[in-house]
Amino acid sequence: MALEVAISRVGALGVETEIIDLRKLSLPFCNGGDDYSDYPDVAKMQQTVKSAAGLILATPEYHGSVSGVMKNALDLMNFEELSGKVAGLISVLGGQSNSNALNDLRIILRWVHAWVIPEQIGLGQAWKVFNEEGKILDEKLSQRFDAFARSLVDNTRKLNGI
Repeated sequence: MALEVAISRVGALGVETEIIDLRKLSLPFCNGGDDYSDYPDVAKMQQTVKSAAGLILATPEYHGSVSGVMKNALDLMNFEELSGKVAGLISVLGGQSNSNALNDLRIILRWVHAWVIPEQIGLGQAWKVFNEEGKILDEKLSQRFDAFARSLVDNTRKLNGI
């Protein structure tokens, strides 16, 4: 739900959005090569990311880090897709809020020359954050999502000359 909230806040600022749901893609394990012609979803993902002005990366935090699926998807891309992109980061976990996944994503994206906004969303005890309709229960957290969306949109426009 956190990604959907962020997407709706960005959309409310007049920005077109698209979600790449990694659960719905057939992606191979990255083997360090660049020929994945047997997997059309790799090319689709790469092209979608390459054509985007900005990105929101949302991941569950598993065992103190980024999910394997997210890391593998990032490994299947390179500078051509990610360099110069502005990104906002979200992590969700069942335990207490922690920033390991966010920090790991920040390092990965810096390595491929992406720009990560300073605002980030780390949701611990995620089952307490939303009601049954998906509405955020805490007004301060809702305001953080607004600030996150504004920062992502503003910085994407600035860095892309839009």
